[in-house]
Amino acid sequence: MADAGRVIAGSARGVRLAAPGAGTRPLADRVKQAVFGALEPVLADAAILDLCAGSGAAAIEALSRGASRAVLVERDPGTCRVILENLRRAGVSDRARVVRADALAYVRGRAAADGPFDVVVLDPPYAEAQLREACLLGLGAPDGPLGPDAVVVATGFGKLPPPQSAGLLRSTRERRFGETLVVFYRRAAAEDVPPLSGA
Repeated sequence: MADAGRVIAGSARGVRLAAPGAGTRPLADRVKQAVFGALEPVLADAAILDLCAGSGAAAIEALSRGASRAVLVERDPGTCRVILENLRRAGVSDRARVVRADALAYVRGRAAADGPFDVVVLDPPYAEAQLREACLLGLGAPDGPLGPDAVVVATGFGKLPPPQSAGLLRSTRERRFGETLVVFYRRAAAEDVPPLSGA
């Protein structure tokens, strides 16, 4: 089975994770290290949502570093089985739930009931920029599944970067790793968002 890298830090440090197959693109270890280094201050006891979870590496890294629970959303049944195996390897199965669903359908449906979430990682296939944007809009909706101080992390390909804003979400920082762009968002207060022109 293909390799999805290792857990960088925490209780599962050094555990190697399986990748579902050739169709997935696990976060590179250096990207994971930078992203979770930046998230470290907010991970303790955090509720995590991992959309387009792939190998589950993002949620597992967060759980290894002290997050209290995670929901991992993945639409492919075979990939879900790999996630369950990786959770077992990392010893974090008791704090995680795998949901087999389309990411956008989940965000628009069950996410609010499962939340609020403190950290969301959105790492869809690079070619699915429209899915990424639609998920960001759902996450940034006034009645969305985010806690008041939530951080959303979205990835994109250099030629299809994530947007600067989506609903109430506002970009706060960006990091580039080769052709991979990682954008961090925070939720703005509804009263701080200007109305649409003509409204």
